[in-house]
Amino acid sequence: MKPRFIAFAAALVVACSPSAEQEADTASQQPDTADLVDVAAIVPSIKLDIRYAGPDNFVGEIVDGYAAPKCLLSLEAAGGLRRVQAELADDGLSLLVFDCFRPQRAVDHFVRWAADTSDLQTKAEYYPGVAKSRLFDEGYIAERSGHSRASTIDLTLATMAEDGTTTPLDMGTPFDFFDPLSHTESPDITPDQLANRLWLRAAMEAEGFRNYASEWWHYTLRDEPYPDTYFDLEIR
Repeated sequence: MKPRFIAFAAALVVACSPSAEQEADTASQQPDTADLVDVAAIVPSIKLDIRYAGPDNFVGEIVDGYAAPKCLLSLEAAGGLRRVQAELADDGLSLLVFDCFRPQRAVDHFVRWAADTSDLQTKAEYYPGVAKSRLFDEGYIAERSGHSRASTIDLTLATMAEDGTTTPLDMGTPFDFFDPLSHTESPDITPDQLANRLWLRAAMEAEGFRNYASEWWHYTLRDEPYPDTYFDLEIR
């Protein structure tokens, strides 16, 4: 199966101009809720597995700020995902989303978790090759996240059956696996796994997203509307 990237004539057209206040560099600003959209309402066929709204994640519990398993994004980022999803449907594929907008309070939760080096309950599954005390130094945990700017997404590709069920493609590592093996072009994965990662990257890049090279699942809209603002809005 090879991706076919053709123009999508019915692309969503959106316009959203941030105010001067929204452009301020702040870690706790509350956006107008009209500025963030529920992606499921704009892309009904998209599949969600919002990991931080449940215990199946590297923290091992529901993360602060995730009161509901929703994918909220800026209008521009949601429109880009709509176009990507439409292209993938031609190949029987769907996007499967793990995380979208991430409140600053969730990032703060990650920081507290990383500082508690006695809590190693998820080490074997998520960071077997790195000491928890090194997660900051290695860049896996930080005090600010692009997700809090509302135009960054963690996601993968999945096959779509006629009954609507999905099966994720083999990407070589799980989501949020803290290891060089998760680098998008890691030399230590199989050719098929690399091809799947590059397929995802090509699909996302075609609609204006850029990949974070250390995480095959991580994409940010190039022309994000809030490049300097870190929002803290509970997802509910």
